[in-house]
Amino acid sequence: MPLPSEVVLLEMEQILRTLCGVGGPSGFESQAVQAAKELLGPLMDEVWTDRLGSLVGVRRCGKPGAKKLLLDAHLDEVGLVVTGMKDGFLRFKANGVDVRMLPDREVAILTDPPMLGVVACLPPHVLSAEEREKAPGIKDLFVDTGLSQEKAGRRIPIGTPMVYRTDFTALGERQRCAKAMDDRACFAALLRTAELLLDRELDVDLYIVGSVCEETGGRGAQVMAQGLGPDFCIAVDVTHGKTPDSPKDGTFVMGGGPVVGIGPNMARWMVRRLLAKAEKLGMPIQKEVMEGSSGTNGWEMQIANEGIATAILSVPLKYMHTSVEVVETGDIEETARLLAAFVEDLGREEATL
Repeated sequence: MPLPSEVVLLEMEQILRTLCGVGGPSGFESQAVQAAKELLGPLMDEVWTDRLGSLVGVRRCGKPGAKKLLLDAHLDEVGLVVTGMKDGFLRFKANGVDVRMLPDREVAILTDPPMLGVVACLPPHVLSAEEREKAPGIKDLFVDTGLSQEKAGRRIPIGTPMVYRTDFTALGERQRCAKAMDDRACFAALLRTAELLLDRELDVDLYIVGSVCEETGGRGAQVMAQGLGPDFCIAVDVTHGKTPDSPKDGTFVMGGGPVVGIGPNMARWMVRRLLAKAEKLGMPIQKEVMEGSSGTNGWEMQIANEGIATAILSVPLKYMHTSVEVVETGDIEETARLLAAFVEDLGREEATL
């Protein structure tokens, strides 16, 4: 295991900038996985990718018969896939993207090297009054490449993925805005968790996973859980941050601390442990009641193999599945602090819960 003195983790802002700066829509996550692997490697005993492409690192505690804890955050992001072209303009299908956000957006076309595209839109001067009142459907949209049909056909094969192209931006003092904060902000929390635990003795083997294909149904986490066979797992994902126009229920205060999921997708003892550790730390905490599916990888991991004790911990995020996802860095740091407290002495304390 690496010694703490040998590991220098980047500041949180640089971690987020690095992770969000690469394209990795569902099914095309290799660049995001590679960026995450370079950050995770120094903190683990071993790091590898599985057959679906998910990233996993393990820190072994060295104790015989130790139980396994898996912490998961997905690395894929929402995106687009090219399905055809007309006069150099690309037709596409969307995966998780809010179509209302697309007109006049810049996108990165993930060729090698990546290319710039813009989602074409008609100016309001040529729209009828009725057309101005409704959002266009995806069938009415194209990505303008600036290329002729011949050049576009040669450089951009059918099936090429695309993602939002946005800059990493500070929003006020503590909030940060970028694409793909869902869920790379949570993988950043896992990196910080691993760093906080470097000088602490563990009594469980700790697995940190950056899974693929969450936005298309959680297959990456399900395969990983089935293969590793953990005794317990925590899915770390984003939840909806509160804005003036958001509903009162189901949205959470930015800067209000981590959000602990409560419901049938979570083992009660794990929920109690998270809440107790937060109280001991004097940490502000928020609670989210999830009456059915949590909409996270926890849903798939809970029923892997013979069933796995599962918890869900979330970071509030504004403007989910858009090009301007916003998180508060303090929430990420507090999520990591809570996870580290949960992990420490888990093997010894779990038997009493």
